[in-house]
Amino acid sequence: MAHDALRDHLLAHAVRHGDFVLKSGVRSSWFIDSKQTTCRPEGMLLVADAVLAEMPADATAIGGLTMGADAVAFGVAAIAATRGRMLRSFSVRKEVKDHGAGGRIAGALEPGDRCVIVEDTVSRGVSMLEAVDVVRAVDAEAILLLPVVDRGGTCAALAAARNVRFQALVTAIDLGFPYEPGVLSA
Repeated sequence: MAHDALRDHLLAHAVRHGDFVLKSGVRSSWFIDSKQTTCRPEGMLLVADAVLAEMPADATAIGGLTMGADAVAFGVAAIAATRGRMLRSFSVRKEVKDHGAGGRIAGALEPGDRCVIVEDTVSRGVSMLEAVDVVRAVDAEAILLLPVVDRGGTCAALAAARNVRFQALVTAIDLGFPYEPGVLSA
């Protein structure tokens, strides 16, 4: 039920129809700006309910590559805390910070953490797998890749090849669209 309400919110606020060029360079007749759901208060609650329903009980942290993961990770961690579930949250910077403490992790990730890697929308899975590598480099473990929307349909196979479970909350199919064939090769 949480997933149905999330899908409906995405359709009402995040899906756009027209002529779009995706990050991969592929043209598409639809675009999804999932931040229109992940950054609205009612959307944050829907995302948190759906994420927490899928999140393994032994997960200790949630995060992913900035910017797509930030609203999801921070919103879920805050809402989880109000329900008695304490999760650390973090962002993976796109590049190493050259001042202060440095590194690619911003936030509260510790060695040994069992991490759920999130993203607002995934097409190919490159960002999520990059986050997996960074998390592993600090001796934490990525246990689940959990995007709000899987647009491309390729990330599950890539995650399996890296020995990480994948579960999208909503897929392109759920939204009434086919997976983008051009995304598969991009």
